[in-house]
Amino acid sequence: MTRPAVLVTGGARRIGAVLTRTFAAAGWHVVIHVKDSVRDAQTLAATLPSAEVVTCDLTDPAAAAAMIEQVAARLDDWRVLVNCAAVFNLDTAAAIDHPTYVEAVTVNAESPARMAQAFLTHARSAGGRRVINFLDQKLRNPNPDFFSYTMAKHGLAAATTMQAMAQTSATDRVYGLAPGAMMASFDQAPEEHEISGRMNLLRRLTDPQELADAALWLADGWLASGETLFIDSGQHLLAQPRDVLYLARA
Repeated sequence: MTRPAVLVTGGARRIGAVLTRTFAAAGWHVVIHVKDSVRDAQTLAATLPSAEVVTCDLTDPAAAAAMIEQVAARLDDWRVLVNCAAVFNLDTAAAIDHPTYVEAVTVNAESPARMAQAFLTHARSAGGRRVINFLDQKLRNPNPDFFSYTMAKHGLAAATTMQAMAQTSATDRVYGLAPGAMMASFDQAPEEHEISGRMNLLRRLTDPQELADAALWLADGWLASGETLFIDSGQHLLAQPRDVLYLARA
């Protein structure tokens, strides 16, 4: 294989699929990770110049790390790991739900950190290796909704900084990529997203392609390791008292 490789977790649907198509169009071999969406992943892979599908349940961090080691053993130029997959379930600062918390911390923080560790240990690439962790504009613009989700994203943000500090090679980097309201989420209707998606400084809908283009730039660019890019049309610069899906309903 002469193409550089990238693995995108949750790469068959929504923003993950946009990432997959963008990297494939730029000449990358894309490893599409899914949990249950195997048919969607296989259908998407069949449309791309160079792609494959791997499966893993990210509620099992040991299995997630093992998946990374297995992929690393057979790819000669694996340059980028994109930790995109996440769970987004409701609890609040007034009433934390323990199962929701455990799942959020495991899928949104522990497994991505474990996968990054395994990738930076085992992946082979002469051009250096990059981890891109998907965070959230809520890091700068928090609200009490989706409490466990937000806690977990703060944990992954801390892991991004610490794992970046731990790298001794100048060509190995760990980045954060923080989107804002970009697609209809949770139980949101499309017309509600039309409102909530414009609740940012620019009053515009942020295109998911902008996020994919940013990820592609981080894959080859020279931003300092440990940095986070916010792709949200300025949403993180606001102070929103609730998640925008509820603000749109109000």
